[in-house]
Amino acid sequence: MLTQSCREFGYTPDDHWAKLPPGFTWKEVAGVATDSRDRVFVFSRGEHPLLIFDPDGTFIEEWDGSMFVRPHGITISPDDCVYCTDDQGHTIRKFSPDGKLLFTLGTPGKPSDTGATSIDFRTIKHVGPPFHYPTNLAIAPGGDLFVSDGYGNARVHVFTPDGQLLFSWGEPGSGRGQFRIPHGIAIDREGTVYVADRENSRIELFSPKGEFIAEWINLARPCQVFIDRSGKFFVAELGYRAGMWPGTTAPTSDPTGGRISIFDAKRNLIARWGGGENPTEPGDFFAPHDICVDSRGDVYVAEVTWSAGGNRGLVTPGCHALQKFEANPARKGGG
Repeated sequence: MLTQSCREFGYTPDDHWAKLPPGFTWKEVAGVATDSRDRVFVFSRGEHPLLIFDPDGTFIEEWDGSMFVRPHGITISPDDCVYCTDDQGHTIRKFSPDGKLLFTLGTPGKPSDTGATSIDFRTIKHVGPPFHYPTNLAIAPGGDLFVSDGYGNARVHVFTPDGQLLFSWGEPGSGRGQFRIPHGIAIDREGTVYVADRENSRIELFSPKGEFIAEWINLARPCQVFIDRSGKFFVAELGYRAGMWPGTTAPTSDPTGGRISIFDAKRNLIARWGGGENPTEPGDFFAPHDICVDSRGDVYVAEVTWSAGGNRGLVTPGCHALQKFEANPARKGGG
């Protein structure tokens, strides 16, 4: 059983962890993040885009999400400000810890000129300025903001903490410093930038100035990478059974589905579970899209079950869109 596999690595899955208020639902969950109090912010697609829960799943409050077109990514800074990436709205919005809108990066509803004609990255003709379907944001140790601009662009943009554009890098392709959907992004304590280059099935490493360092393979369409307090890497991999673009094929005849991989600080694989054999079962996955780890070492995984194939009947409507993996006592505090 896949559930036993995640238990073997010290985690207990719970796909009914969040206690939604009566009448609330979500079609799919695009992003999940935790703040300094381990409150869980769930960024979903549906009528209630931004909900906040206690670690035990108790509902706390809802923030106004009427401005979002399609939630995609969420990041919380050390001072508990919340950054929400709206891909089809072409914006990043920064909120105070109590939900006040502080500023907006990008022009709502106005994508930059890249020649792209849809959300299909293969229609990009040339790179452009921010943004054309941005995907995620990471915060550098010094406070600069790094944004992966993914579906309709192939760039990483760097902003000052107050939102002034500094520089950008990247272009379409599969070579060094090139991207085929820069989908997720993270930055370690030394400032190294990790970009989940999803359709190239790799993570590219860059200096804070955008200089290519290395590529990290043995991954299956990574959507996001999260670095915990101890320096471990948690990677949400979409796999090859969900969200495949028309005309694309898997690399093998028996490809993996969605899975989670954990690597130590030296990028050695130390845990991996899922694979999509039983995608609706607790502990397995259909379409992992985001991942985060709280201060206790508990792991949260968001899945875009509807847009990645649930809308075509590849999984039942009741397939989980958010799972919590509670760390056993030996792992507690690792986040």
